[in-house]
Amino acid sequence: MTQCGMPLTMNREVFITCAVTGSGGTQDRSPHVPRSPEKIADSAIDAARAGAAVVHCHVRDPDTGAPSRAVDLYREVTDRIRASEVDVVLNLTAGMGGDLVFGPPERPLPLQTDGTDMASAAERMEHAVKCVPEIVTLDCGTMNFAEADYVMTNTPGMLRSMGEMMTELGCKPEIEAFDTGHLWFAKQLVDEGILDAPALVQLCMGVPWGAPNDLNTFMAMVNNIPDSWTWSAFSLGRDQMPYVGAAVLAGGNVRVGLEDNLYLDRGVFATNAQLVERAVGIVEGLGAKVLGPDDVRAKLGLVKRAPVVT
Repeated sequence: MTQCGMPLTMNREVFITCAVTGSGGTQDRSPHVPRSPEKIADSAIDAARAGAAVVHCHVRDPDTGAPSRAVDLYREVTDRIRASEVDVVLNLTAGMGGDLVFGPPERPLPLQTDGTDMASAAERMEHAVKCVPEIVTLDCGTMNFAEADYVMTNTPGMLRSMGEMMTELGCKPEIEAFDTGHLWFAKQLVDEGILDAPALVQLCMGVPWGAPNDLNTFMAMVNNIPDSWTWSAFSLGRDQMPYVGAAVLAGGNVRVGLEDNLYLDRGVFATNAQLVERAVGIVEGLGAKVLGPDDVRAKLGLVKRAPVVT
């Protein structure tokens, strides 16, 4: 009897990224979503203690919890994490500053001032230049978002400019792909020499209105990533933990955290450390090893550096 189908290509050495706080309107929906630089750093350090090799950080206004691009807030978060005795790979977002909010369909212009935040490439990268993290995210496309009626805007020219800055800075771009076309453009950036190969990809599944998180779409995304590249994946809400298993089984790494999911169980608010602990249990339960930060640096060619003195 012959066997049909493809062999399992699970990843046996997995790193976990914790997305600590995000930029969504979750700050009032859970008491554990950190707002201040101190709380964000503490939560990131706790996640690292729990087994996260990488922490993906946004910052928020300490008083309101609203998302922020303030460089001093990023600097305080990264300084606090670096000053702790806990080692972890720093991953900062560069996704902020690309939001366009249009008027109603009958009068889309002028753009709405409430929510529109369109910055230059240099402005979107200023915190990375000052903090010099090991990884910086690059959202490789434009898409509609369901959380509010706005467009996440990342034009080819903007992405080329930001990608060049990341490469020159010596930070590893983490390509955030919300749909298959984003992977297509990421491969173009590598072909043009703007991004180095092998690249690093984060598959963002189930974010309305990007790639839905069904397994057929997920495997279409996976199959569009070059074999030599490294990738992780996540999904939202109650699908966060199932995607830990799905990503490992499909050959990738995993991301969990309060940016993408607020709950440990139905009606039970999670902390970042608890989500990481649960992910560690799933990864190890599948028979894979959880990698530490030094393993990830060796795997991805990362260099841990001090911030720019100001």
